[in-house]
Amino acid sequence: MSALVTSPGPFPSPARSEHLAQSPAVRRDGRWWLVAMSGSVAITDPVFTGQLNRFATAMAAADQAVAAPRLQQDHPPAHPDRRRR
Repeated sequence: MSALVTSPGPFPSPARSEHLAQSPAVRRDGRWWLVAMSGSVAITDPVFTGQLNRFATAMAAADQAVAAPRLQQDHPPAHPDRRRR
């Protein structure tokens, strides 16, 4: 059985913290937490943290896939016909 580590109040400062989508799951310094206004609970179950890691990786890949076409729209390639003067 996994032990729960709790912390009173909201999760400490957002430095080096990463929310998973719009969920209460937050990764801070490589460790997952469930965060609420009443406090936070460390997630210690390796199966659950593995799932959170896989989901975070999939979300990052999806974000990159969405950002790539936007970057291409913002910076269209130069036409080969154009010459610098």
